[in-house]
Amino acid sequence: MATVDVTVMGAGVFGLACAYACAGRGARVRVVEWSHPGAGASGTPVGALSPHVPERWNDKKAFQLDSLLMGDDFWAGVEQVSGKATGYGRVGRYQPIADQAALDRAQERAAEAETLWQGRAAWRVVPADHAGDFAPLTPTGLLIHDTLSARIAPRDACAALAAGVIALGGEVACGAEGPIEGRVIWATGYPGLAALSVELDKQVGSGVKGQAAILEHDARGAPQLYAGGLLIVPHHDGTVAVGSTTERDFDDPYSTDAQLDDVIARARMACPALATAPVIERWAGVRPRAKTIAPMLGAWPGRAGHYIANGGFKIGIGLAPKVGQVMADLVLDGNDAGIPQGFTVAACL
Repeated sequence: MATVDVTVMGAGVFGLACAYACAGRGARVRVVEWSHPGAGASGTPVGALSPHVPERWNDKKAFQLDSLLMGDDFWAGVEQVSGKATGYGRVGRYQPIADQAALDRAQERAAEAETLWQGRAAWRVVPADHAGDFAPLTPTGLLIHDTLSARIAPRDACAALAAGVIALGGEVACGAEGPIEGRVIWATGYPGLAALSVELDKQVGSGVKGQAAILEHDARGAPQLYAGGLLIVPHHDGTVAVGSTTERDFDDPYSTDAQLDDVIARARMACPALATAPVIERWAGVRPRAKTIAPMLGAWPGRAGHYIANGGFKIGIGLAPKVGQVMADLVLDGNDAGIPQGFTVAACL
């Protein structure tokens, strides 16, 4: 590529979504990645695209809602442009209801969802047999069923986004450190948050380790589960992902240990269908968590023409469609109207 309008540093889901959005608007884009697409936290096997509860509404929840509602069209478009599957499916989610207090909260949230989710998805209470064979144990015999949640195969999604960037005339340079030309988007995960903290002399974020596993059990098409504090996600390839831990102190970011054994055991207890499912992969990685717990989007202070897209933490892949859109608006047009104030770098200072 002779000249580059936008260089994106990092081929995680934020970086690739930004590159895809910019390339889709005609910009000449180069993605620079030290390893391969989805090499960091975006390589998680879990892939739960799940909303925050519909109450105490704020900019973060509204942004997430917009992005989840974009999901059907966005991921279908990526698949069409790239010719690759992403594993996306808006399959919904079940959560067990533990007691009367939890039932009361669920019913209140159902009423809130009718308004806040714009009639485009539902949050409702259903009997446990509604879930069929792939169901969580529930003391009350009742479940929360939301129709907004979706699932995706993160590694496949990153590969499809990278192929989509190339199909749109861009470049994805893996195993590279540069060159860096044009406007630059830094989407470099938790090492990027550490570097930014040093440059600004202020802790703006950190890395939080998570461990997850893939089990061999074919429940494709079934809704995902959130039970016992765990995500249990059936995928399109006949596997189920379970996770994850939340570890702020760790020595090896890529090792798995007894904490993952506990996650697997709890998942089997929460969902009896998984009782004898073999474990076929164990995974660990570090998710970037900004100080505000919201993503960090915007201009890099003191670096003209440089921008930050980081801090997706646990919900980054669900936010990716909207993050790509608002970052393309900012980088290509100088328009930051779509970025909530709480997502800016200034919010972390």
